[in-house]
Amino acid sequence: MGGCLQITVVIPTYNEAENLPLIVSELFALPLPGLRLLDVDDNSPDGTGKIADDLARQDPSRIGVIHRPGKLGLGSAYIQGFRQALAEGAEAVVQMDADFSHPLEKLVELHQAVQTCSVAMGSRYVAGGRVDDRWPLWRKSLSEFGNAYARTILGLPIRDVTGGYRMWRREALQGMPLDRIRSNGYVFQVEMAYVAYRLGYSFQEVPIYFADRRRGQSKMSFRIQLEAATRVWMLRQAYKDLK
Repeated sequence: MGGCLQITVVIPTYNEAENLPLIVSELFALPLPGLRLLDVDDNSPDGTGKIADDLARQDPSRIGVIHRPGKLGLGSAYIQGFRQALAEGAEAVVQMDADFSHPLEKLVELHQAVQTCSVAMGSRYVAGGRVDDRWPLWRKSLSEFGNAYARTILGLPIRDVTGGYRMWRREALQGMPLDRIRSNGYVFQVEMAYVAYRLGYSFQEVPIYFADRRRGQSKMSFRIQLEAATRVWMLRQAYKDLK
C-alpha cells in the first residue's frame, strides 16, 4: 500500500447551510490530490441541498450530491454515499460530520495511517485525543461510558467505537455486508466497527480533538441514545456468523 489514494469524503447533511461552503473550502485546501466530496442531503429545509448543487456546478469533477426525499437517518445516508463513492472508483472513503467537530487537517494523518491498515479512525480516547474543553463533566462521563459500554459488550479492541471520523480502504468497504447494517443513529458507528472487527479488518486510531459544533443545531436526541444502548446488545446476536 502506498501513494496518494483517490479519496471520497462522504458527508451527510441536514440543515448545514452555514457549514457546507466552509467545509468545501477547507477540504480542498488540504494537501491531498484526488480528494472528492459527496454530499448526501436529506431534503434540508434550510436549503443545504441547493447550496450543494451550486457548489457541484462550480466544481463538478470534485463535488457530487445525492438528494434524498426526507430525513432518513445517518446510517442509511452513509451507506448510500459509500455505495456511490465505490461505484465512482474511490480507493478510500471518509465519513465525517459537516459541523467542524471533526478536525479537517487530521485527514492527512488518517490518509497516512490507512496506508497500512483497513480502517483509520479519528479517536478521542487514545493518547493525544480529547473532547471539547467546554463540555461539562456529565457529558464527558456519558461519552466515556457509552464507549466503554459498547467496547465491553462487543469485545472491541478500539478505544473510540462511537466516533464518526473514519477513513476506509476500498477493499474493506467492499467486503462489508452493507445491506445488513441497520443502525441509523450514532450506534451506526459501533455496528460498522464491530462488523469490520468480526471480519478481521485492521484498525489504527489517530488522536483528534473533538470540538462542539459552532454553527447550526445538534442532531443528538434521547431516541438516538436509547437506540444505541439497546442495539449494542443486538449486534452480538446479529453477527454471530461473521468470521
